[in-house]
Amino acid sequence: MTQAQRIGIYGGTFDPIHIGHLAIAEEARVELDLSLLIFVPAARQPLKDGAQSAPPADRLAMVRLACADNAAFTTDDLELERPPPSYTVDTLEIFRERYGSQAELWFILGVDAARELPRWHRVERIAELAQLAVLGRPGYSLHLPSLETALPSLRGRVRLIDGPRLDISSTELRRRLATGRPVRYQLPEPVRVYIQQRGLYAG
Repeated sequence: MTQAQRIGIYGGTFDPIHIGHLAIAEEARVELDLSLLIFVPAARQPLKDGAQSAPPADRLAMVRLACADNAAFTTDDLELERPPPSYTVDTLEIFRERYGSQAELWFILGVDAARELPRWHRVERIAELAQLAVLGRPGYSLHLPSLETALPSLRGRVRLIDGPRLDISSTELRRRLATGRPVRYQLPEPVRVYIQQRGLYAG
C-alpha cells in the first residue's frame, strides 16, 4: 500500500524571507516527516497592517532563491495570482483539491500567528482541511487548551513543535536595510545579494 503524501504548507508575506523562516520550515519538515514543503507568499495578509514594502514579484523571487538548495522545498505563487486578500482557507481548499483526500496536509505557522487564530476567516474549515503545526518563537507563548476551548474544531488538530527560535524578524531586517546596517548571516546569501542588486528596502 502506498504511503499517503505528507505535505507542509507555509504561508506568509516573506518580506523578506530570512534564515528564521528557513529554520522553522526545516524543523517542521523533519519533525513531521514531510515529503514536500511549499512556501506560499501572500499577496496581502488580511490581519497585517500593510507595512510590507517589496513588490510581490520580488518577494516571490526571494523565496525561490532561498529554497533553491533544498530539494524538499518548493514555492507556489497561487496567492499572488488571485485578487487579495489572501485567506488561508482558500489556499488550503486549492491544495486539498490538488493533492486529493488521501494526502496529509500540514499548515505551518508560528506561535505569534496561532494566537490570532480566533480572528482568522473560516478557521473551522481550516481545521478540516489540514492539521496545524505551531512552532515556537522568541517572546511568544501559546496555551493550547485555551485555544482549543475558544476553537473546539482545533482539538486534536494542532501539534506544537519547539523550533529553533531564532530571534530574527522581517520587520527588523527592513529597518536594518533601510539604515544600512549589516544583514549578512540573517538572510540567505542569494537573497541578500538580490536585495542589494534591486535596491529593495532602501531608506
